[in-house]
Amino acid sequence: MYLEHFGLTEPPFKITPVTEFFFSGANRGEILDALIYAITDGEGIVKISGEVGSGKTMLCRMLLDRLPSNIKAIYLANPSMSRDELLYAIADRLDLSLEGKRVNVILQTLQNQLEAMYERGERCVVLVDEAHAMPLDTLEELRLLYNLQVGKHKLIQIVLFGQPELDQKLDQSNMRQLKDRIVHHFSILPISRKVIDDYLMFRMRAAGYKGPDIFSPASVLLIGKASQGLMRRVNILADKALLAAFVENTHKIEVRHVQAAIRDSEMVPMRNWLNRKIISMVGGITLFAATLAGAGWFVGQNSRHLGETEIQRATPTLPITIEGTPPQSVAASSSVAAPASLAASSSVAAPPESEAASAVTDTSNLTLLPLDKTLTLPAESAATPRKQTASHKTRESAKAEPSSPNKGTSLLQQRIDAAHGMLASPKHGDVSIQLFYTDDVRPERMERFLMRAKKLGVLADLYIVPIKLNGKDGYRVLYGLYASNDEARAGMENLPERYKEAFAPTLFMLDGSQNPP
Repeated sequence: MYLEHFGLTEPPFKITPVTEFFFSGANRGEILDALIYAITDGEGIVKISGEVGSGKTMLCRMLLDRLPSNIKAIYLANPSMSRDELLYAIADRLDLSLEGKRVNVILQTLQNQLEAMYERGERCVVLVDEAHAMPLDTLEELRLLYNLQVGKHKLIQIVLFGQPELDQKLDQSNMRQLKDRIVHHFSILPISRKVIDDYLMFRMRAAGYKGPDIFSPASVLLIGKASQGLMRRVNILADKALLAAFVENTHKIEVRHVQAAIRDSEMVPMRNWLNRKIISMVGGITLFAATLAGAGWFVGQNSRHLGETEIQRATPTLPITIEGTPPQSVAASSSVAAPASLAASSSVAAPPESEAASAVTDTSNLTLLPLDKTLTLPAESAATPRKQTASHKTRESAKAEPSSPNKGTSLLQQRIDAAHGMLASPKHGDVSIQLFYTDDVRPERMERFLMRAKKLGVLADLYIVPIKLNGKDGYRVLYGLYASNDEARAGMENLPERYKEAFAPTLFMLDGSQNPP
């Protein structure tokens, strides 16, 4: 109805998953890349969990489009099936006619087919959408199918997409064998209100819109608050807001249009899953991310999107928690049973406007690094000062940094020199905290950021590393130096509160390859 009014070629906010409208911002693109890697180069069962409308089905459809041609993907959209129906469904997708055959015959035929595929260099993966609705017996059958192998090689892989209820099912004692075989976990969290602005215009332009941004800042904030960051709800509200603006014969979406959309929608509050302070953190993610980088999957740079190019102000960051436990790592696997308690965004109070404005500079092109040898962690709500551990102090004293920098040297150059000293001879296990990276190299902007850091009393903890971003000069901003991941995580808990509000801090492993050019 409003397509011609806004110059659109198709509806921009359809709730039906359409791959052309896939938004790679808010770490969705990074999760997709990590999924492709886990399927093509790993083994084990993979789980993706997220609330209703968070984008799980869209991610599943994108995975179907992006998998290599030698991987046969079996997509199960309706998981409410019995064990026998599951076997028949998989056999049917493999072009096997086994209707009416006994279960043992089906299993043997499936194994023979999968072995033949393996010999041809082909692989099979079963993607289960809405896996939380799958009966327990059927889930157990999936585990038995996963056990099929030739020699040391698994013949089939399983990827489960489900709502938080899936986690509850897997926590049952009779599901422990299946849960133990899940080696990679990905949690899709709601997108932040700042990213919603980029998401809205991304969808508009994907639908043919060529004009200026039409959503006012206040309307975007209201959409974010009412939708609670769930993409499906964002789509519904944006669609209705466009209709309300069309009725008024205006091309600018204001608060009143969103209010009309809210009144016309019946949205119930999200469950406590998104508000509870339990986002598990698996120690093996660092190894998994490093493996991605070593295999050439530099997903951070290849998947950058406009939605990740600006720092959020006044609104807590909602990073996606990506958890991967390499099957080889006993320590990593054991850490699954003891997740770290991390604060969800709902428990972090937004700072006053003046305080938020002073938290960062006006660098509009600051970008968060998702999976470049890093571990993305949600920010803690604690605002206590950072406490240095003994080993941190030892490492601090070893930094090649002048005790009294030249007063004529800019703060930017001082922190670049400090980074040179820190990276000159990194030791095994050295870790820093990455605040952000940016391809905006205007010195005056970074100077303002460092001046604020000086007022906070944390200037000596900051390191500016010159880097290359897609052939362009850029800066990586690191915070502190730690002897282990655990110490770095403790340091993240005690970052200045405004840094936790404005950035999505990540662990950054120092191995000597990050030396400034």
